[in-house]
Amino acid sequence: MSGELSNKRVTVYAASSHALSPNYFDVAARLGRSLASAGHPIVYGGGGTGLMGAMADAALDAGGEVHGVIPEFLTTLEKGHQRLTSMEVVPSMRIRKEKMLIDSAAVVTLPGGCGTFEEVFEAMTLKRLGQYFGPILLVNTAGYYDKLIEFLQHSVRERFMGQAHLDLWHTVDEPEDVPEALRTIEPWSADALSFASVDEGNDRARD
Repeated sequence: MSGELSNKRVTVYAASSHALSPNYFDVAARLGRSLASAGHPIVYGGGGTGLMGAMADAALDAGGEVHGVIPEFLTTLEKGHQRLTSMEVVPSMRIRKEKMLIDSAAVVTLPGGCGTFEEVFEAMTLKRLGQYFGPILLVNTAGYYDKLIEFLQHSVRERFMGQAHLDLWHTVDEPEDVPEALRTIEPWSADALSFASVDEGNDRARD
């Protein structure tokens, strides 16, 4: 798969909160620079605050291409970014999420709250059902996603998900590791729907 993701659009999910530790802002900025340097156009939620804003600012400053998708009702709360490559204002959160995955080669998720969780879980669900095939990366800053990963593994042990579904997502500790991870993650199976549900046959075949 090496090289296949070069210059392909990456969806970034991130928090809009600005009441966060400086460490999170630093990681967001480093991610923006890393993706821009690797030649990946970015699509994200269009906000100018929080980790969203820090990531977009750094990518733009590094010469990157950054596209925003924001619902009209959030243009004040999330302070729609004013200098993006392009900004699309849409009527709802549902349409925003759909638009952010169109032509997306991969998903990268920075630390975030329930909105970020919803976005990445939707991407995982679509991937499980064979409707999205790109890598899904969690940037696990300071172990932020450790408990979420543990819970997902628990879901597999309890057979709500299959062993194969442990490959729905991958993690990196540092944002600079993202471009290489995107180049080397194995492609998701085009036959994903055949093992979307968990039963004795298909799960044991992948144990």
